[in-house]
Amino acid sequence: MDIAAGNIFGFMLIVTRIGAFFATAPLFSWQTIPVRSKITIALILAGFFAAITPYPPPSATIHPIEAFLFLFDETVYGLAVGLVAYSLLAVIRVAGGIIEQQMGLTMANVMDPFLGEESCPIGTLLEIIFVLMLFATEGHHLLLHILSRTFEGYQPGAIPTIEALVGSVLKAGSAMMMLALQLAAPILATFLLLVVVLAFMARVAPEANVLFLSLPLRCGLGLLMVGIFMPFLAAYLKQFTLWLNQLIPL
Repeated sequence: MDIAAGNIFGFMLIVTRIGAFFATAPLFSWQTIPVRSKITIALILAGFFAAITPYPPPSATIHPIEAFLFLFDETVYGLAVGLVAYSLLAVIRVAGGIIEQQMGLTMANVMDPFLGEESCPIGTLLEIIFVLMLFATEGHHLLLHILSRTFEGYQPGAIPTIEALVGSVLKAGSAMMMLALQLAAPILATFLLLVVVLAFMARVAPEANVLFLSLPLRCGLGLLMVGIFMPFLAAYLKQFTLWLNQLIPL
């Protein structure tokens, strides 16, 4: 393989990693972004990273199967990095789903502007607000910075360990559930208190239709608590950055 062919193959490795990252990462994987725009951004970023990333020395005896395995490794690595970032952003949606379950709105659906499909209203609202905060604080640059760090940790052609990739994805999944429960914990405690109050009312005034009163009380209290919940989204921005830097396989 001559120098020109080696540079082309190195560029293909970079494009493959970036394309796989865009396929699963938040913001870049959303259906609201046209496919042509995604391809254009991926090629521009690939050209930038190709100019600053050293390639492995070209080998004259590289086999097509070996080249395919290199591309496959880059695909798996890019998908794993994107899944880690997506899991940490999905914390907001999962926390919103927990709140909706307590409010009794699990059957309510709205169109998700990010995914182009029906989703729960509270989770979608909280995610939209969090994404606006993310753009306001230039959080999308953080994803690009994480992508650039992957090229420092694993240069094109380097094979990441399966244990590191699987461990990062599993830790991101467990962190997603833990952080979502932490965010929704004050609201869960409030609804638990509401259940105690309703049970006391059912004992004190048996003629009152507690079941009929519980739904508007749950919805009203849930909306009030969601309004109080908003400042915690800004606090989670720092946690999002810390967990993302910690869980990315490098």
